[in-house]
Amino acid sequence: MSVLVPIANGSESLETVAIVNVLRRAGVAVTLASIEPTLTVSATRELKLTADAFFKDVASRDWDAIVLPGGLPGAEALGKHAPLIARLEQQRDDGKLYGGICAAPAVALGRNGLLDGKRATGYPGIEGVAQRVEEKVVVDGNCITSQGPGTAIAFGLKLAELLAGAPKAQEVARTMLAAA
Repeated sequence: MSVLVPIANGSESLETVAIVNVLRRAGVAVTLASIEPTLTVSATRELKLTADAFFKDVASRDWDAIVLPGGLPGAEALGKHAPLIARLEQQRDDGKLYGGICAAPAVALGRNGLLDGKRATGYPGIEGVAQRVEEKVVVDGNCITSQGPGTAIAFGLKLAELLAGAPKAQEVARTMLAAA
């Protein structure tokens, strides 16, 4: 299983790290990919995140999932990155997993029609999720969304379940002392 996590300046650091960390604990290969001209991005809370690759160099690979972290400035940059949106559309059309957390469902996915007809969640108060529901994590078909930093572990665990199976997700949750 392989997951692409695109990042930009302003991506939410906690969400990004939680997604990558939980999935790697589950044995999922995760590639952190910068859409910026540098591999190192300035994430939230004055943290620097160093990507594994540039998005342009890995976008054409076959991904089991592509998920976006939030952070309003980062999510906006991701949502305006035409090659990423085209890749997410392809992911959706191929029936493969895609999604986002926090601001990303509304400003990156929703504003680009990637949530049309989907139940989804995201950060409260950010408009753009048509069928927004008040749940920590929402899976609708091949789309997965989550609310924000406080739900990042739950989001990562649900991704682990979808990609590596429920027993592996439960094992990861148990070793992290987190609820699955």
